[in-house]
Amino acid sequence: MSEEYTPPDGYRGPLQKRLTKEGLRTWSMIRVIKKDGSHYEGVLLPRSMHTSDDYISIKVDTGYNIGIMLPDDAEITEIGYKAGDYKIPEKIVERNPDLPDVTLLGTGGTVASRLDYRTGAVLPAFEPSELFSAVPELIEICNLTPKTLYKILSENFCAEYWIKTAEAIAKEIEEGADGIIIGHGTDTMSYSGSALSYFLRDLPVPVVIVGSQRSSDRPSSDGPINIMNASTLAAHGDLAEVVVVMHGTTSDNYDFIHRATRVRKMHSARRDTFRTVGDIPLGKIKNRDIEFFRDDLRRRGGPPEDFHLDTKIDERVTMLYFYPGMEADTMHAIIDKGYHGIIIIGTGLGHVGKPMYEALDRAKEEEIPVVIVVQPLFGYSQLRVYETGRDMLARGVIEGKNMLPEAALPKLMWALGHTKDVDEVAKIMQTNIAGEITTRETYSGFPILQGGVKNFYETYTSVDKIE
Repeated sequence: MSEEYTPPDGYRGPLQKRLTKEGLRTWSMIRVIKKDGSHYEGVLLPRSMHTSDDYISIKVDTGYNIGIMLPDDAEITEIGYKAGDYKIPEKIVERNPDLPDVTLLGTGGTVASRLDYRTGAVLPAFEPSELFSAVPELIEICNLTPKTLYKILSENFCAEYWIKTAEAIAKEIEEGADGIIIGHGTDTMSYSGSALSYFLRDLPVPVVIVGSQRSSDRPSSDGPINIMNASTLAAHGDLAEVVVVMHGTTSDNYDFIHRATRVRKMHSARRDTFRTVGDIPLGKIKNRDIEFFRDDLRRRGGPPEDFHLDTKIDERVTMLYFYPGMEADTMHAIIDKGYHGIIIIGTGLGHVGKPMYEALDRAKEEEIPVVIVVQPLFGYSQLRVYETGRDMLARGVIEGKNMLPEAALPKLMWALGHTKDVDEVAKIMQTNIAGEITTRETYSGFPILQGGVKNFYETYTSVDKIE
């Protein structure tokens, strides 16, 4: 080896000593032969430092990573070496005057990520311009201008980033963008989408939030399809709302278009994790064809002068998930800390236990609005049915109707940014601002697996389109 030797990353103890003795490095092509006759060849990968010390990780020809137990009597040799590089080269293309201009604002998340083998975690990695190289089909869809806003994972988003993102979107719209894409981590996408829906008033173009459940270095990544479909909608869709575009099925068949205030991540790992709750999706995108299911859409092309930012918020808002046996001390602590508003996710129709009444009384006395939404997600808060609900109403609790928690939290911040009068806050919270409240929930608004429920398609599209 002509270069200075460095031991493989992430290996420890006797296994690291053995690999070092053999002169094996990260990215060595190795052959392992065990006494039982089993035979393996692949690239020696860096490995998570938090896992067991008695196996090695290799990438085999099929593209999969496998772990191999390495007993003392196994033979291991290097048969080649090529340093790994996870960076995708940036690709610059000339603007096509016949295509719409779309801006991709990158914030981080799995849609732009790689695997950190030191910890085994997914980290923000790719520049938006690298995504352009990874998805060359974008050249035929629009003139994509990638810009990096942040390089953070979505769990690190907060109200400050919501405001900065809204300001960046407004700047792009003012400079003539035909559509905006936000690359965002999926875990808190619904919170950001809801906040942007309140902040961006009278949009003239689509704002499309997109992510990926699987990182870009995995063959099963859903990122490329999602980016293509988001670009199609941002460039060509007759829509002017904040929406989320993600896989509609576990396959790469199509993506659904979800209103940002009515969508939730329903599964921690599935590629079709996002579902419109209490309603149906706005539409779907398949093979660059956009089909809307509904007519209650804000359409593209409104007067540019009507568009304006409204980012006045009060960040001192928090959320409590009620559970059986919860005492009032948690809510008292929140009030003691100086919070100005509280969302409670209550059971059934929106209930909490009687031990919480003392804290509700205090919140009413101190004019701190408390808004109730429901744990079942589907359905409305209704505090007039049972005694508990009527007791809560008497203590000033505000019914959040059928808002999702992800929509209610930024909305209460936004409401308190405009007024501290509890009655006015209640009026704002119970007024539909951006589709977060629906007047009714139809039967077809209940299915969770929307991409696989036949009745959904029989109602809103022809049977021959069922996948």
